[in-house]
Amino acid sequence: MRYHIVTLGCAKNVADTERIARVLGEGSHHEVSEPGSADMVIVNTCGFIDASKEESVNTILELAAAKSDGQQLVVAGCLTALHGAELQAEIPQIDAVFGAEDWAGIGSYVQTLEPVRLEEPPLDIPEPARTPRPSAYLKISDGCNAPCTFCIIPKMKGKLHSTPADALVAEARLLAAGGVREIVLVAQDSTDYGRDLGLRDALPELLERLSDAVPEVPWLRIMYAYPGHVTARLAQTMARLPNVTPYIDIPLQHAAESVLRRMKRPSNKRMVRDMLDTLRQAMPDISIRTTFIVGYPGETDDEFEELLGFVREMAFDHVGCFTFSPQSESPAAHEPNPVLERVKKRRQRQLMEVAQQVSIIKNRAMVGREIDVLVESMSAGPMEGIGTDFVVGRSYRDAPEVDGLVLLRGTHAPGDFVRSRVTQSLAYDLVAEPVG
Repeated sequence: MRYHIVTLGCAKNVADTERIARVLGEGSHHEVSEPGSADMVIVNTCGFIDASKEESVNTILELAAAKSDGQQLVVAGCLTALHGAELQAEIPQIDAVFGAEDWAGIGSYVQTLEPVRLEEPPLDIPEPARTPRPSAYLKISDGCNAPCTFCIIPKMKGKLHSTPADALVAEARLLAAGGVREIVLVAQDSTDYGRDLGLRDALPELLERLSDAVPEVPWLRIMYAYPGHVTARLAQTMARLPNVTPYIDIPLQHAAESVLRRMKRPSNKRMVRDMLDTLRQAMPDISIRTTFIVGYPGETDDEFEELLGFVREMAFDHVGCFTFSPQSESPAAHEPNPVLERVKKRRQRQLMEVAQQVSIIKNRAMVGREIDVLVESMSAGPMEGIGTDFVVGRSYRDAPEVDGLVLLRGTHAPGDFVRSRVTQSLAYDLVAEPVG
């Protein structure tokens, strides 16, 4: 059977899509790059906020309208947890609905179907849209125990449930055997890993096992750490293991303690400062990414100014900023004193201007330093002041898809690690040339 997967949402959904593809590949099914060429189209949905829910529904409707005779339309992912039956009732073209992590269920469903099973893909089938990449996501757990008022992940995915370490090691080895050069650990809260299995502070031990299991993978990267769960042991383990990058993503969401209390997030600012100090003392070159929400209901000018001051003080390497977007099933959607949309946009712009100023200073300090660059792709075209003879890559400071890039002079293949010297800094990106 020929299948095509449409993936919406975050990196955790990308990891789920990869698992679905592996299950179908084991059944001798073949991925195609266009939905019109597929016997089955699978939509891996996102339902985190109302805007992403709308995008998922619109995508399903478009694929339903274009559905050909005999083609199967399957819907999976986050949105189905709360609205699966509703979707199937309102869009009759949907043939089956599966939950966020039920990739095995999709595989079993495919086995019940009658369309022609192809032992080898025919020559006229386009190449798969998903080609081998230098980086891959490894989802170590799903679900969440945190009570954040703006989030409905616990409603969609339930409480924390961690994948056993043995299974993660096996998956990491599979990725390494496929040529992956960077494994990015993702979860709703990666630092809560193992708590449901009766383990405390289990992420450092998992890192040790992964580091030993796939020494040929130069980078293991941690995303989505929770502020109160980053421990000194984690920092020391990251610093000690040679293939764990000195990088961490810690979504803080805000800095004003009053806003954080309304969000039901950790609200001790001293704890956050101590945590960042612990990380930086263990790894002086660590790159720290965070994200913030502006315009949360009731956010005052003073609370926003406190957030701006905190961003200046902490000098994060990378900052993402989102305007508050209500999810109708979340408690925050019903909070009083909503912030005007134009005020949200203005605050987002102001915060990102401050973050850019910090980024410019940090990038200037990189000029003249030597770094390893992981090549991701060839140049898409000429850039003013840089030229055309360069490829696109990343340093350890940058996570895939969300952070900056390194424009590396010369011709190199995706997946190459190239020792390079930084020659120029841009607002978010660097320009480098190979050493020697």
